[in-house]
Amino acid sequence: MKAYKVFAINEGTVIDHIPSTKALKVIDILGLENEGILTIGIGFSSEKMDKKDIIKIENKYLKKEETDKISLIAPNATINIIKNGELKEKRKIELPEEYINIVKCRNPNCITSVKDIKTKFKIVSRSPLILRCLYCERVIKAGEVEIL
Repeated sequence: MKAYKVFAINEGTVIDHIPSTKALKVIDILGLENEGILTIGIGFSSEKMDKKDIIKIENKYLKKEETDKISLIAPNATINIIKNGELKEKRKIELPEEYINIVKCRNPNCITSVKDIKTKFKIVSRSPLILRCLYCERVIKAGEVEIL
């Protein structure tokens, strides 16, 4: 097995176990393009999932609403919080009970498309991830969502 050198960070967040080729999508939905130093690893070997991606974000700690966004494309990812060069917290991404103001409803007639109302989606199925709008009941697969 080939060894890879991925530099450690002293402060920040490591998102591990991202499905292979999804790292750039995670960066996009989190709006991390201008967040400072990012280290991106794509296509690493993994015992858990064959191939995986990794993102290291220096000097930023992800909030719950940010990890809720990640759950749409990497529901089995792991969040590692690094402080003073040490792992301080490790948590799995959890699917929220509902996605509030994270996913755009694709129904042009939905009240959230017409008025300034926060979107709300409930989970219909966890695997595969399928959501339902609480207002118009439009069903949407996680791979088809438009993130606000």
